[in-house]
Order: sequence, then C-alpha cells, then structure tokens
Amino acid sequence: MFKAVLFDMDGVIVDTEPLHCKAYFKMFEAVNISVSTDLYESFTGQSTLDICKQLCQRYQLAEPPATLVQLKRKFFKELFASDDSLTLIEGVLKRIKEYHQQGMTLVLASSASMSTINKVFKRFELDPYFVAKLSGADLKASKPHPAIFIKAAKASGFTKEECVVIEDSTNGIAAANAAGIFCIGFKSPHSKNQDYTKASKIITDFSEISYHQLQRLKHP
Repeated sequence: MFKAVLFDMDGVIVDTEPLHCKAYFKMFEAVNISVSTDLYESFTGQSTLDICKQLCQRYQLAEPPATLVQLKRKFFKELFASDDSLTLIEGVLKRIKEYHQQGMTLVLASSASMSTINKVFKRFELDPYFVAKLSGADLKASKPHPAIFIKAAKASGFTKEECVVIEDSTNGIAAANAAGIFCIGFKSPHSKNQDYTKASKIITDFSEISYHQLQRLKHP
C-alpha cells in the first residue's frame, strides 16, 4: 500500500515551464549565446545551477555559473510577478486534497530553488497539504541523480516501497528509478520531448490516479 506521494513541482503541480523558458531565453540573450530548443528541452528536471555549469562549459563563457543563475532567477522573478496566466495543472489540486484527506503523506521534491517553491506554495496555498518541501538546488547533485527522492522518502517517514513519485521529465523519472521508487510519469503537454519509457505507469490526466486507483497499482 502506498502511504506517501513525492511530487515534482514544475509541470506536475504548476505550469511554470513557460515562465522558466522565457526566463532562460532572456538569460541566453543577456550572455549572448544561442541555445537550440532541443538542447534546452534536454535540461528539463535539472537544477538551474547544473544547467548553468553545462552552459558555461559548452559555450566557454567568461561569466561564472553563479552569474547566469542570478540572471535567470532575476528574469523569472519579474515574470512570476507580472504574468497572471500562471496556473495549477488541471486536476492536481483535487488529487492533492484527496490524498491528504485519505491520510497520505505528501512531500515536494523539486529541482526549483526554495525561493521559487515558496512563492508557488504561497500563491496557491499548498503548504497545509505537505509535510516537507525539498529543493534540488540545496543538494550537491540534481536529477537524474536520485539524492532528492531518497531524501524525500526519508522525510515522509515511510520506506521507498511505500512511496510513489509523480514526475514529468526524463531526468526526474531517471532519478526516481535510481532511487528505487515507483514512478508515475505525467505526460504533460508542457514538458515536450521527454522520455517516459522508464516510468512504472504513464498518465496524461490526474483523473487517472484517484486515491483508490493509486492503491491498485503494483510495483513492476
């Protein structure tokens, strides 16, 4: 029986991906680099710092990764404050409330910075439903490294076998697999060109994983 759900945030709980995309491409322009859509999409699920380290190495940038991180976060903060179109993913709040009412333990395990996580949770009043919020930005290695999900399972107070991850990215699914945790791949319309083949189950809508449907799932 599953007793805890470990949620990713971007593309699973909230549709921040369009804002992140705009912020990244503003940053690319600011440091005068041309990043293809394919390369950008390959970064999905990784922390901003890890992405910026790769960019600095790939494009031999004079600026340190920390400078790129600050630029991207500055642009994202501006967009977050000014873009009223930011919404929760359809159906996710109903599931969060249902899982919580059924006594499940909910933990957030996101590659976003804790500042962004707190902004999202405050805006949509999500804190009452979660016992812990973890940011990959606070860890030495981000997804696809399993550290964040190993830590999230520990924070839930349950074994890995009693936890389920909900992820929408190639890197997130790989991290859940490496952690040995059952992973539901949410095939979000906002997360393009991601690989869901390693997910234990694939869904396209949160109506597919009600509490009772979730409990009927079995480890492969």
